[in-house]
Amino acid sequence: MFNLFLPNMHVDSIYDITPALLKKHHKKGVIVDLDNTLVPWNVHHPTEEVRAWLETMREENIQVTIFSNNNEARVSLFTKTLSIDAVHKANKPLRGAFKKTQQKMNLQRNEMVVIGDQLLTDILGGNRLGFYTILVTPIVQSDAAITKFNRNMERIILNHFYKKGKLTRRINHGK
Repeated sequence: MFNLFLPNMHVDSIYDITPALLKKHHKKGVIVDLDNTLVPWNVHHPTEEVRAWLETMREENIQVTIFSNNNEARVSLFTKTLSIDAVHKANKPLRGAFKKTQQKMNLQRNEMVVIGDQLLTDILGGNRLGFYTILVTPIVQSDAAITKFNRNMERIILNHFYKKGKLTRRINHGK
């Protein structure tokens, strides 16, 4: 059961995820969480670094969809100046929006990757559909109230994976 929460990879940030890394794993489509994955949960607009990361993906023909459990106003404000698909109220970890996004991208499951900062939503949701999953360390340690319970559960699960040697962390030494 714990394996449903096991990401394929754990990295410090989205900037550790390059087109070369994705292509090495034969991935053509990315479903990426918004809050605490791309930007802190209380930042309303994309940073220049996020814009550059998204542009790099686009230049390398890797499709990206921003995928959030947050409301339409939050997601629309963030994506307003980006030419990118986005899903709000995704109801992660439920399968519905993941499946629809995969179909819209017209890719096979083995060509998809889900990137996010939460085991109980992003990673569980991606794993339930057989997508490759990458856990990123949350950008900030503060969370919206609803996320705090999940974080406590995640610590227990992550510690289990590390102790059993099922998960190692890819650390970006270039920072």
